[in-house]
Amino acid sequence: MKILVCISKTPETTAKIAFKDGNTAYDENGVNFIMNPYDEWYALVRAVELKETNSGTVTVINVGGTANDVVIRKALAIGADDAIRVDAEPNSSMFVAKQIAEHAKDYDLVLTGKETIDYNGSEVGAMIAEYLDVPFVSYATTLEMNGNTATITREVEGGNEVSEIATPLVISAAKGLAEQRIPNMRGIMMAKRKPLNIVPAVEADNLTTVATFTLPPAKTEVKMIDPENMEELVRLLQEEAKVL
Repeated sequence: MKILVCISKTPETTAKIAFKDGNTAYDENGVNFIMNPYDEWYALVRAVELKETNSGTVTVINVGGTANDVVIRKALAIGADDAIRVDAEPNSSMFVAKQIAEHAKDYDLVLTGKETIDYNGSEVGAMIAEYLDVPFVSYATTLEMNGNTATITREVEGGNEVSEIATPLVISAAKGLAEQRIPNMRGIMMAKRKPLNIVPAVEADNLTTVATFTLPPAKTEVKMIDPENMEELVRLLQEEAKVL
């Protein structure tokens, strides 16, 4: 079984949020970047587990510049066999999906995280499936393979939904699909020798432009209320918190 895992580079969760160029671009000054946790902890680790139990190969793919090689090498250290980096700026979900789909045609299974922690778009997986004309299952919490049939569980309102779908297909991974793995020293050393193939972008329409980014309103200070003063608590909930 050939598995392709899509990985993204994202700012770490404690990174300062600031914008530049007239609030049209994220200011990366002094920001530490990591592999998107949903891609790493769930999609990639589950792919490696499936390779270990069912045999096969795991390839990771990323769209971005040379700065992304650090997170790609981490993916190789965790257990991916090789990597593809499309040498292009990931300007929009559709552009990224088109680039990935171009290299995903010969794979049985394509895994993505359910979303990136910077844009939270949850768009790329479905777009890849549309380009490939294969089924797509979002927010998978369990994934088992029996030959070329995938059994997938995902949470839906009121319970769980279980599907059985033949490959090829695209799945987005949610919390629960796997447990985080820390690369060991052997994996880190082996990652240096694994292939990282850099390929040019294919022609694709970029239909998205950024008008502006804005920061959310600053949080107000915490107000301490005497537990005996219920009238004041109710007033604040009604007038300031607006929850009643």
